[in-house]
Amino acid sequence: MYDVITVGSATVDVFAHTDKSELISLSGALGKEDFLAYPSGSKIIINRLMFTIGGGGTNTATCLRRLGLSTGYVGVIGDDENGSQIQSFLRKEKIDFLGVVGKEMTGYSIILDSLAHDRTILTYKGCNDRGSFSRLKASRLKTSWFYFASMMGSSLDMLKDLAVHAAKNRSRICFNPSQYLVCLGKKKIQPLLDASHILVLNREEAQTLLDGEGFKTERPIEHLLRKLQETVPLVVITDGPGGAWATDGHHLYHAVAHRFKIVESTGAGDAFASTFLAGIIKKGDLEHALRLAVTNAESVLEHHGAKNKLLSWSVLLRRMKKRPVNIIRKKMPSLPLPSERHR
Repeated sequence: MYDVITVGSATVDVFAHTDKSELISLSGALGKEDFLAYPSGSKIIINRLMFTIGGGGTNTATCLRRLGLSTGYVGVIGDDENGSQIQSFLRKEKIDFLGVVGKEMTGYSIILDSLAHDRTILTYKGCNDRGSFSRLKASRLKTSWFYFASMMGSSLDMLKDLAVHAAKNRSRICFNPSQYLVCLGKKKIQPLLDASHILVLNREEAQTLLDGEGFKTERPIEHLLRKLQETVPLVVITDGPGGAWATDGHHLYHAVAHRFKIVESTGAGDAFASTFLAGIIKKGDLEHALRLAVTNAESVLEHHGAKNKLLSWSVLLRRMKKRPVNIIRKKMPSLPLPSERHR
């Protein structure tokens, strides 16, 4: 029996940094958007090149394992050199690989890092989108919690089948969808929302999920939490420099983010969501889990790479004590209480 099994993508990531990019803003039908721009027809010198193992599934599995939880990982990797690198990394981190090896190429991402430390990710999904529940060994999927990251293609159907498996085996689910998944529409992922006990997403994802892609008016965080908590008992919304917000149906919690220099943001969301889950599993205290999540995410933001500075439990506690995270709490009595099926 595992503490957590994560389900999500696995990739080999290459970080390419150059100071020849520009950050420009353009206005369009969906409002103002920022773009990374490079000189056309030029050969651009890369100042720094770094290869790592990435993907939401392996990022979160690594975070949870380093925080002391027994962890398995479900995903699809290719029968190639990159797939072998991912399996070797998982063994090194003492994470059990419970997924399958497919015929397609392993997922690959190129992260273009700019002078202003904004980044654009070019992702080849490869076999990540080819998951199937029938190819998994269900007898090995015994766990207290599942952590669902975003998956597309047939792998999205695999998530839905795993949600049914979780219900049959009384496993709980923490769901962390991405923007491209919520853009499919709420109806498409409603079975996953209905099965989830914890939902973690950022502000843009939350509003897209409720109002659809290309929403015109930005809704208050409180409104987003109210609406999402009608379906999922515990909802957490991150808001970049604005910190993180959560509700359990009784109170609204706001974790205030620190001000510091951000080096690179890849993997910070994964670190936040998985650390929050670890806090709930180990302590069962929402405020404490929020503080842990903000602290670990900030560690990732201060360094290059999604996994390089994921902290162990003891180091995380020491860092949080040294730089406390302020939590503001207020009552929200009009919020619906968690449904009986999740208690």
